[in-house]
Amino acid sequence: MTAAVSARASTAPRDMVWIPGGVFQMGSDHHYAEEGPSREVEVEGFWIDKRPVTNRDFARFVSETGWTTFAEIPPDPADYPGALPEMLYAGSLVFTPTDGPVPLNDMSAWWRFTKGATWKTPLGEGSDIAGLWDHPVVHVSWVDVEAYAQWAGKDLATEAEWEFAARGGLEDAEFAWGDELEPGGRIMANTWQGEFPYRSKKPGRAFRTSRVGVFPANGYGLYDMIGNVWEWTKDWWSTPSDAPVSSCCGGQREASFDPRQPEIRIPRKVLKGGSHLCAPSYCRRYRPAARHAQPIDTSTSHVGFRCVVRA
Repeated sequence: MTAAVSARASTAPRDMVWIPGGVFQMGSDHHYAEEGPSREVEVEGFWIDKRPVTNRDFARFVSETGWTTFAEIPPDPADYPGALPEMLYAGSLVFTPTDGPVPLNDMSAWWRFTKGATWKTPLGEGSDIAGLWDHPVVHVSWVDVEAYAQWAGKDLATEAEWEFAARGGLEDAEFAWGDELEPGGRIMANTWQGEFPYRSKKPGRAFRTSRVGVFPANGYGLYDMIGNVWEWTKDWWSTPSDAPVSSCCGGQREASFDPRQPEIRIPRKVLKGGSHLCAPSYCRRYRPAARHAQPIDTSTSHVGFRCVVRA
C-alpha cells in the first residue's frame, strides 16, 4: 500500500469508499437515446457511501432533526392548478403488481398514488418498516435527500461521479460487473425476475427492495449501485446535447422541465442505477450508463439515494 493510499484509508469517513479520479467514457450509444452519445468525461477523486442510505440511517436523521418528509405534507393547491381537491392528500407512488399481462406503455397500470405512503409506512396507511431497517429508504423526494446530506455533512453525487463509481474500474463494460447480465447464471443485482409487472420468480415471490449488501459489490467495493433502488444525483436532467456534463455540475434547472408537458414547470433531477422493477421486457436500465428523469416533487417506492464527500 502506498503512503497516499494508506493516508486515505486512515482518514476514511465511516462506511465510505474512496474513488480515485480519472477519465472515462460516460454514457452509451447502444441502448436508450438519452444515454448517448458516449463521451469522454473527467472526475476528481471523492468518497462515496458503500451502500444506499437505509431506513435505519434515515430514522436516526428524523429522530435527531424532526424532519418531515415531502410525502407526509399535503400538496398546496396553488402548486397543482386544476387538480381535484379530493386528490390533494399526503402520499407517494407505490408499485402495485397487476393481475396479469398489461400494455407496458401505460405506467398507471402498476403505479398508485397511495394515501399515507411515506418512508416509514411504505405501502400506505397501516404499513410499517418492521423487518426493513436494513433496506434502502424509499419515498424520499429531492428536498428530503438534500436535507439528509446536509445533516450528515455530505452531498449528492453528480451524474458523472455516480456513473464513474458504478463502473467499478471496468472499461466499457455493459454492467457494473462485466458484459453479461447473469454471468454463469448468477444474479448480480436486485432487478425484476419473472414477467413484469405481474409475476415474480424470486424466493417468496418478492418484488420490492432487498436488504443492502445481499448482492456482490462492484470492483470498488460498492453495494447495490445497480438495481434495488434508483438513486438521486445532484444534476438537473438534460441530454448530452443540451449541456456539457462535468464532475461539478450538469444541465441547468430550466432545461430539466419536461417538454412533453409544457404546462407543468417542475424541474427534474437525474436518477441512476435502475431498481428492482427493471426488467428485460420493460426497463433495461440496470447499467451504469442508464439514466432517468425524476421530478423533484415526486417520491416513489423504488427511489432512494446515497451520499458523497469530495476531497
